[in-house]
Amino acid sequence: MNEQKNANNNSNKQNNKSPKDNNNKKPVKFGVNWMYFLILLMLGAIFFINRDPSNNRNVNWSEFQRLMQDNSFSELSVNLNDNKVIAKIKPEKVNIILGTDSLVRPNPLLGNPEATVTVTIPSADRFSDFYEKTASAYGIDATVKYEDGHSLLWSILVNLFPVLVLVFLWVFIMRRMSGGGGGGIFSVGKTKAQIYDKSSPNSKKVTFKDVAGLSEAKQEVEEIVDFLKNPGKYTDLGAKIPKGALLVGPPGTGKTLLAKAVAGEADVPFFSLSGSDFVEMFVGVGASRVRDLFRQAKDKAPCIVFIDEIDAVGRARGRNPNMGANDERENTLNQLLTEMDGFGSNSGVIILAATNRVDILDKALLRAGRFDRQINVDLPELNERKEIFVVHLRNIKIDESVDTEFLARQTPGFSGADIANVCNEAALIAARNGKEFVQKEDFMNAVDRIVGGLEKKAKVTTVEERRTIALHEAGHATLSWMLEFANPLVKVTIVPRGKALGAAWYMPEERQITTYQQLQDEMCATLGGRAAEDLFLGKISTGAANDLERVTKQAYAMVVYYGMSTRLPNLNYYDTTGQDWGFEKPYSDETARLIDEEVKRIINEQYNRAKEILTEHNNQHRALTKVLLDREVIYADDLERIFGRRKWLSRSQEILEQQTLVNPDKAAIELLKDPDKEKGEKEKREKGS
Repeated sequence: MNEQKNANNNSNKQNNKSPKDNNNKKPVKFGVNWMYFLILLMLGAIFFINRDPSNNRNVNWSEFQRLMQDNSFSELSVNLNDNKVIAKIKPEKVNIILGTDSLVRPNPLLGNPEATVTVTIPSADRFSDFYEKTASAYGIDATVKYEDGHSLLWSILVNLFPVLVLVFLWVFIMRRMSGGGGGGIFSVGKTKAQIYDKSSPNSKKVTFKDVAGLSEAKQEVEEIVDFLKNPGKYTDLGAKIPKGALLVGPPGTGKTLLAKAVAGEADVPFFSLSGSDFVEMFVGVGASRVRDLFRQAKDKAPCIVFIDEIDAVGRARGRNPNMGANDERENTLNQLLTEMDGFGSNSGVIILAATNRVDILDKALLRAGRFDRQINVDLPELNERKEIFVVHLRNIKIDESVDTEFLARQTPGFSGADIANVCNEAALIAARNGKEFVQKEDFMNAVDRIVGGLEKKAKVTTVEERRTIALHEAGHATLSWMLEFANPLVKVTIVPRGKALGAAWYMPEERQITTYQQLQDEMCATLGGRAAEDLFLGKISTGAANDLERVTKQAYAMVVYYGMSTRLPNLNYYDTTGQDWGFEKPYSDETARLIDEEVKRIINEQYNRAKEILTEHNNQHRALTKVLLDREVIYADDLERIFGRRKWLSRSQEILEQQTLVNPDKAAIELLKDPDKEKGEKEKREKGS
């Protein structure tokens, strides 16, 4: 009994000890280096195994003398260090010396070897004496070579050198094809996403405070952040977390910055990559990377996956330029669609994506259940531009002359990236001029630099060219001042900037819809330069190329897209799906002829109208041209002194153009208190004019 208990105790101790011992033993991992070692071992084995010993025979000195007398060898190699002779057997003597069943096997690396005989000689001198006597007595025709022998290590290195070169080339090519990352060819299918979380040392936390403007877009994504922080608030009511949100908008509006702010506010792991990271030269790599991305995301759930420029992989299927050939991009898209909403569950994984080409994305990618929300990130409006300026001016030394309200009004149509560029250019200009603070003048020069290009004061122009440019720009300024719906003029210059020989800056009204009359006035003002050349010089120049391009596109849009034609009313030939109507236009040749005729009619009407207005204000136009030639740059105040107060300036425009205005809401309240005030003042101005 005692022996049995002891045996049981010993077995229990062993059982209790074995898991611990097993845990201490580290499992052997089969990595890429093992694969390289096995390949090298296989090549070496093939090399040495194929060196069949039947191709060589060791003989003694006496037998070698007998074979020499029979003239059995074609070549003799004497190794002076080892006192050995390797003799190549003549083909007709192989079966006699090595045997009738011998077979000379070829080596795949060294080619077809020859049968040899190896013998140890007493000394090189005795072999030389023997050879001379035997050759003269028996007519030996074998050649003799005396060589210094090499060590065994040298022979091995020489034989293995071709193998090592092949292995090195194979490893180098595989690493280059896999992008230079670790793992070689076996890491090609791994995702290239960068992971940012609390432990990331280089992850700079971005919050919604760093994102100026975009109030509607931030409101959309704040709900996603709140869901990640407080999921019970929504799940108790039966709500489900959105699977994806697509940020859509023009370039530079802050889509990527908004995604970073979402990651910083949610405080969860954040996977960041580009749509082009899925594209690779190997077949099936894109789909493999998608699977690996979602596998890692599920392990770290809840998390956010951000795919920038998703149009690189999400383009609509069926548009393959190879006409039906297998497209690797479509396979990647199919895998992405399956991972986002397939039979598997991606609970806690939210997909954020950004693109400025939403019209070309696949419809299956945009449906509910994959990208549940499309968040439009548009160009900032006036108040939003003011907020963006405040953010970018934090680290810039400015003086009291800088007014963010005025800067916001001078940058209509600018994106957040453009405003950041304006602030940086203004700081560079101030530093170049040796200033201690960035002033209002520096910001205006920065806006001119970005809009018009670099100022080229040293560009040589003749007197006639300067007069033509001045007449041209004065024509634009005159019409913009006299037309009701033309954009108010800010500055006119004949100093070359970029590719333009002259330029006029306007302050366009930020409106959501545009009427037919407004488009007519804009076209008329744009044609003012060409009309002034034709009217006052009697000849036209190439300086109106850009104006004609803009007018032609605007006229075609009025006829084809907006239905603003008397002969083709209420018709729209624009395809919002991005299909571009395939290979044929959606209208007949007769309709195309009518479109061309209507475009010509609209442009000719506005051109003649521009010439009539310039003829009516001939004296003012000439005076403006003279001032422009003398000073090169004129502002709205100069036009007011020449033409008088702008006839079509409303009370609201007067208030909004004041640079000292800080609270635009106060101005709106002032107008609402007396709605007839603006109408009465307008009538007084019309009577006075």
